[in-house]
Amino acid sequence: MKAADDLARAVEAVLFAATEPMTVAAITTHLNDAPGIRDALARLQGDYEGRGIELVVRGDRWHFQTAPDMAHLLRRDREEPRKLSRAGIETLAIIAYHEPATRAEIEAIRGVQISKGTIDVLMEAGWVRPAGRREVPGRPLLYATTPDFLAHFGLSSRRDLPGIDDLKAAGLLAPVDIAFETIEVANPYEED
Repeated sequence: MKAADDLARAVEAVLFAATEPMTVAAITTHLNDAPGIRDALARLQGDYEGRGIELVVRGDRWHFQTAPDMAHLLRRDREEPRKLSRAGIETLAIIAYHEPATRAEIEAIRGVQISKGTIDVLMEAGWVRPAGRREVPGRPLLYATTPDFLAHFGLSSRRDLPGIDDLKAAGLLAPVDIAFETIEVANPYEED
């Protein structure tokens, strides 16, 4: 049991001193390829559950963070929330759900052209990154989300994005039938 305790303590020390979230491979390399890193991480995650800080994994990267219910205690200045335009929100959602996506694919889904500034804002926020080029004529640039996107929205992976049923339950998407009921459409073939 002593060796498991020592390994957990070593993993804890490495993560605590890290300046950014770390992958299991990076932790393993830092600890000279010691076996059992995943078990130590799971044990530490349980040990920190319900405390002021917690060990979390976001996009296959582990790090300590302040427990969400304690974060307000550490804020000294009111952080101005980043406001995205509707185009920015739609573009981010399309990239998140369809990544990797080209500008043309984003525009086809949205039904309108997007300005270069929209993607630039998402890249400045650290939520979107270039992800190579599509192997088609013109080789358009592909865009994908980043680990910062996952961390900002509290997601472990893209699989945690809400599905259609979740969005409907939250009232963000109305079923088509309800949408059609709310619109009065004059039938040109209807007799008066």
